[in-house]
Order: sequence, then structure tokens, then C-alpha cells
Amino acid sequence: MNYEPEDTHSRRRAESIKRAYGFFMALLIVLAETGIMTFVWIAFYNHELPKAYYFWGHIFISAVYMLILFLISVMYGGLKIGSYRMLELTFSQIFSTVVTNVLFYLIICMIAYHFPTPLPIIGVTLLQCFCICAWVFLATMVYRRLFPPRDILLIYSGEHKDRFVEKVRTRRHQFSINASVDAKNAPNEDIFREIDRHEAVMMWDVPAEKRNSIFKYCYESCVEIYIMPRIMDMILLGSQTLHLFDTPLLLTKSFPLEPEQRFLKRLFDLLFSLLLIMILSPVMLITALCIKLYDGGPVLYKQVRVTLDNREFLIYKFRSMIVDAEKDGTARLATRHDSRITPIGRVIRRIRIDELPQLFNVLKGDMSFVGPRPERPEIIRKYTEHMPEFTYRTKVKAGITGYAQIYGKYNTLPYDKLKLDLYYIENFSIWLDLKLIILTVKILFTIDSTEGIADGSTTALFEDDEDNGNE
Repeated sequence: MNYEPEDTHSRRRAESIKRAYGFFMALLIVLAETGIMTFVWIAFYNHELPKAYYFWGHIFISAVYMLILFLISVMYGGLKIGSYRMLELTFSQIFSTVVTNVLFYLIICMIAYHFPTPLPIIGVTLLQCFCICAWVFLATMVYRRLFPPRDILLIYSGEHKDRFVEKVRTRRHQFSINASVDAKNAPNEDIFREIDRHEAVMMWDVPAEKRNSIFKYCYESCVEIYIMPRIMDMILLGSQTLHLFDTPLLLTKSFPLEPEQRFLKRLFDLLFSLLLIMILSPVMLITALCIKLYDGGPVLYKQVRVTLDNREFLIYKFRSMIVDAEKDGTARLATRHDSRITPIGRVIRRIRIDELPQLFNVLKGDMSFVGPRPERPEIIRKYTEHMPEFTYRTKVKAGITGYAQIYGKYNTLPYDKLKLDLYYIENFSIWLDLKLIILTVKILFTIDSTEGIADGSTTALFEDDEDNGNE
């Protein structure tokens, strides 16, 4: 390909225009939705208050709504024009709007001292959804016309290059891999010449020594670099910066959570689990009754899993498969059309009700709300044969939800899930936990996050590994 890169000034200008366009379009939809809600507030709900608001009161209410909508949209990714596909972006912004409108209605109830009719809120939500669909379509089409996909050179060295390419192709509106180079076989001079022909470089599983020289060349040439991080890279991301006189140091602690962090995390787990058990007890009771009446089998599914410091415990789930689904002793992942899943099981798996008994695991202290998902001991032993770092996940308690569950998928490779889990472990904070819990609400409504793997596929470390899994 005879592509000649733009000069640095042109690239920076193009990037500035892209950012300005994204900001303008985000501001446009937030202002439009706020304006629609302000009209409904003034026309309907203001008269429900003990004392009606006037001009500055309306300004204040509108500002509160706009701030809530903006923050939730940013958290759920509803304003990322150009980063998400149209369907993803539409779903994210509609979900953000629904959450915002529910919170806004609760605020109205508090200041009105009663429950006004929710019909105006429901009506305006439908109108906002229509506006969001139109906004996403127009904004995305203009974005793609103004900003073509970034011309990418792939530099690889790993065995699973094709998997990575397939992932990039799901973002073909952002990236276009127009050439690739095998870092093992190509000399640096040939790689550098190829880099000069492209806008950006993606490095997939390149050995450290080779990666360093390529990285330095790209940095000096002002070429954008996307790097697949290794395990140690993820750990270093959470390092603390120190200075020994005039020498910078990076400190990585072997015990990521400080004593006060462990105390706050445990306190949060206790209070939140008790609250949710009380609120959701009717749902759990009805679910247990349905499972028992269907086939008379046990309500709960218990299985040995591993948590903090490799300690084994029994995890609880509502049974979603037939009795003795693994009576042959072979662990198998649930596939998308698995015949072992009961009709009731399909429903409770789809909306994640089967996970609710894990609230009692949290209450007992075996698990936390946020952390790496607990694996079976035999699976951990299998993975650590090829990937000894897999045990690093047990430096914190296992969790109901986690970084890998939100940003990964059910069939994400264990190596990639490990990197996501390590990012969480090394960057832990209570605020990060709260953010991940809020993001989990969105994941519950995302279909592909609850589906099993495709029939005949695998999530094993290597292509020839056996499938491993459970209910």
C-alpha cells in the first residue's frame, strides 16, 4: 500500500477536530433530552409540588437533570460517537436515559411529598428514545464520512493472531488492518520502513526486546501505538510512583489491598448483601418454588470454588440444569443451545437470577461483590500448568461481578480475563467497586453477556484444550 502518513501537525489537527465533533454531538443530545424533560417538568410535575417553582427553580432542576444524565451517559458509554457500533451506542444511551429518568422521578417524589403519576415521565422517555435513535444514526454517519477508519499496521508474533484480527474487524469503522508483519522473521529495518507507510501500529504478542525497539521508533516518529499488554504490564499499571532522591521508582506491593481497604470492602459487602437479601427474598422464594415444582430436584446447585489465598468454598446458585447434568464427571461449559438447561433455567440464567444465592456467600465472607470470578480447583490447576500467573487472581476474594465480567465476554480467553482481573486487583478502590456495580446493571440487560459459548467452541487456553466449565 502506497499510503504516505500526514505530518504531525495535520494529525494533531485531525484529532482535535474529531474530539471537538464528539464533544459537540454529546452536548447536543444531552441538551435535547434535558430540554424535553424540562418541558414535562414545567407542564406537569411543577404543579404537583406544595409550592410551585419559578424561573430559577426551573433552571436548577434542569441543571440537576442534565448533570445526572451526563454522568450516567459517560459511565455507560452512551456518548462515545465513533467508538461503538450504532446498536451498542443506541442501547447505551437509551439505558442511560432510562436510569436517569427513574432517578429524576424519585427526586420529584421526594420534593412533592407524594407519588405523582409516572405517565408523563414514561411518555417523555419514549420521545427521548426516538431522538436518541435519530441522533445516533445521523451522528455516526457524519462521523464515518468525516473520519475514515485508522490505517493500521499489525505487528505480531503470537499463535492466535487471527483471533485478534477478528476482534479488530468488529470495530472496522475505527480500524482497518491493511498490512501485517511477523516480528519474529522480519528485521527491524524492514519493520520500520513498513511503519512509515501507516497511521498507527498494533502490536500483538511481540517479544519484549523487539517490542521495545519498535515502540521507541513509533514514539520518535509520532506514530500511534496500540499494544497488547502482558501480565507484568497489567501489574505495573497499578504501581505506586516513588522518588529516591532524583531517581523515580515504581512500587508494586505483593498484597494489593491495604488493611483499611479490606475493612471498608468487607463492611460494604456485609451491609449491601443484607440489604439485597431482604429486598430480593420474595424473588428468591418464587424462583426456588418454580425450580422445585418443575422436576422435584434440589433448588440449589453447590460446587467447590476457590477464593482468597486459594481457599476452597462451596458456591451457591439456583439450579438451572437438569439433575446430574455432569454425572459422567466431565466438566463442560454451557453452550448456547445446551439441552441440559431446563426451561426455568433459561429464564433465570438470562436475567441472572441464578446468581442471587451468592449473596449468602458474600454474607459468609467467602466472596465479595466485586472481584475475579471464582474458578473450580481443577480448572485452576489446568490453567496454571500453562500459565503460572493464573493464581495471582486469588490475591483478593472472588466476586459476584468483576472487571473481567464487565469488559470481557463469557467466551473470552482465560489469559485475557486474567489481565482484566489483574488490572482490577492492582487498581482497587471503593470507587472502582461502586463503578463496576453500576456498570453491572447494564450488563444484566446485554444479551451476549448471559449466553453460553457457541456450540462446539472453547474457552480453553489453547485450541486443542478440552472444554472446561460448569453450570
